[in-house]
Amino acid sequence: MLYGILYAIVILAMSPLVAGIIKTAKARLQNRRGASPLQPYFDLAKLFRKGSVVSPTTSWIFRAAPYVYFAAAAAAAGMAAAGQFGSVADMLLLIYIYGLGRFFLALASLDAGSAFGGMGGSREMYISVLVEPALLLALLTVAGPAGTTSLAGMAGAAAGAPLAFSYILAAIAFFVVLIAETGRIPVDNPDTHLELTMVHEGMVLEYSGRQLGLIHWASMIKQLTVLALFVVYFIPWGVPGLPAMIGGPVFAVKVLAAALFLALAETSTNKMRLFRLPGFLAVSCLLSLLALVAQ
Repeated sequence: MLYGILYAIVILAMSPLVAGIIKTAKARLQNRRGASPLQPYFDLAKLFRKGSVVSPTTSWIFRAAPYVYFAAAAAAAGMAAAGQFGSVADMLLLIYIYGLGRFFLALASLDAGSAFGGMGGSREMYISVLVEPALLLALLTVAGPAGTTSLAGMAGAAAGAPLAFSYILAAIAFFVVLIAETGRIPVDNPDTHLELTMVHEGMVLEYSGRQLGLIHWASMIKQLTVLALFVVYFIPWGVPGLPAMIGGPVFAVKVLAAALFLALAETSTNKMRLFRLPGFLAVSCLLSLLALVAQ
């Protein structure tokens, strides 16, 4: 449990760095200099120093949503970390925690009464209906051979599983879900404020100061947590001959490689139209079903 808490703290502390590395990698791939990988830390510090401007027409939902969203992201990070050390953390509970944070943020976007907020909230709910079944199917490709939905049992089964065709299909399926769950291109563009394309940014336009900082930090935590799950379940194999004491640095290198691959995938694709997303996520569901059949 102590190791699980320590790993959760590391995820919370390192999530802005991973987000900054992804942004820097995207800038390099686009022949731009880009900002420093530490820029998200500076942005969060600036936001936390500022106060929040809240519309008088909003209710307690608007004020509570950032804290619920951050708590859900932190709880999911803790579950993902503690689940590797024999915890009772469960796959289904993890999915429901993500859904709780998404639900409150979408509810807050409607509570503000903004046209852009309502648009972003409705788009987020539309995407969540597609993402959650795909995420469940992708995780079932690991839970099936493990015979349990416990995160610890799934991690143990993945570590001992041979590299097979079914695991390759499952890894591709989960990577598609990773793109959608973290709001990256082609599903969403985290760097735009264009009203025709924004989803997550549309929901948080009414937030400012510390509340906006909590939302951004929670999004970074969620991104790193899903990347860590991808590495644990689909790239679990270490380098032969290395002692177990340096497993942490090896895991960090694998997470960094997955983050750089995410930046490459995002740079090489374009933003999809909203009504083409069902077909994109249907590919993930189909690959997960094929992986289940191949097992």
